[in-house]
Amino acid sequence: MRHRLPLLFIFMTLAIDAMGIGVVIPVMPALIREIEGGTIASAAVWGGIFSTVYALMQFLCGPLLGALSDRYGRRPLLLITLTIMSLDYVIVALAGSVWLLLGARVMGGIAASTRSVATAFIADISTPEQKAARFGLVGAAFGLGFVAGPLLGGLLAEFGTRAPFWAAAALALANMLLGLFILPETVTDEIRRPFHWKRANPWSTLLDLGRTERVGRLTFLFFLYQTAFFVYPAIWAYFAVERFDWSPRTIGLSLGLFGISLAIVQGWLIRYVLRWFGDRGTVLWGLLFNAVVFLLLGVLEDGTIALMLTPLAAIGGVVIPALQAMMSRAIPDNAQGGLQGLLTSAGALAMIVSPLVMSQVFWLATAENAPIYLPGLPFLLSMGLMGICVVVFLGRKRMRP
Repeated sequence: MRHRLPLLFIFMTLAIDAMGIGVVIPVMPALIREIEGGTIASAAVWGGIFSTVYALMQFLCGPLLGALSDRYGRRPLLLITLTIMSLDYVIVALAGSVWLLLGARVMGGIAASTRSVATAFIADISTPEQKAARFGLVGAAFGLGFVAGPLLGGLLAEFGTRAPFWAAAALALANMLLGLFILPETVTDEIRRPFHWKRANPWSTLLDLGRTERVGRLTFLFFLYQTAFFVYPAIWAYFAVERFDWSPRTIGLSLGLFGISLAIVQGWLIRYVLRWFGDRGTVLWGLLFNAVVFLLLGVLEDGTIALMLTPLAAIGGVVIPALQAMMSRAIPDNAQGGLQGLLTSAGALAMIVSPLVMSQVFWLATAENAPIYLPGLPFLLSMGLMGICVVVFLGRKRMRP
């Protein structure tokens, strides 16, 4: 009972983090043209820059915030970053230049790196047996944010291009105030460790953890999996129009189904899958399931079947919670923040790489002079990445429980 309210706060914090990109999607083109003028094409260029910068900041700052939380505690880092996030949305709502928008996206990416601190908090308050199921809350929160972000942005855009950002600022501030009253500190003197800049560097953190706790291989697996899985937000809208001639409403419905299904899978179904297969079996089963789904999406030509398959695709989301639990149990309690910061950076790096690669593959497969017309080629690439993930996972060094 004493963990229920803090877990609710963590869940809301992670959901707000996930909304950081989604809330801007429906209104950012109009907002950029309102500020900068120009065409939709030029607005898209700026939008791509904003997304890349946002993900880059998460990549760079995930280990920094995780390492700081190992030294100074989870509570102050979570409350400070939520305050910064609220301020970021206010700046966007008031921005009068595209450069101010860029600066705000830098701030937003830094603040959204708090995912490493939030997941370290979950590790602190969970027993080894509870970790996988509770890490599923991270995916469930992402699913909620994946649904709520675009919906919030699209609905509130009717009141003006700035309205969604005022609402997001109020939500982040309200969650910070909730945490101020209910969030305990979980870093005790027994697990506190000094801050070193080496641990705040994503590359040195990867090398350090990979050498001392033997999780480098699984971190690489985490990156490959996320790169493949991010094919959905990276290319789904373009793929659905090209292959099935879907309307924006149908695309939104399919994304909503996917996000809700992902939240159910990682917030509830994961407990039963872990009971049936265990951590190792869950990872392997999830990878193979994803490979099959990507194969079907790569060759499907029936939009109705694709829409029915969309929520089922979320079942493959059981991989990340099980993988996080395996890695969390393999390192000392005083390194949880550093590990979660590393995973946040690996996920952010995948968010940088995946859209660039998947969009280029889609363009190559649908261009007028393409050697073969195959809009589903990005999904077939993701299927191949899942196969590599299986090889990496089965070839891993044996880890202590």
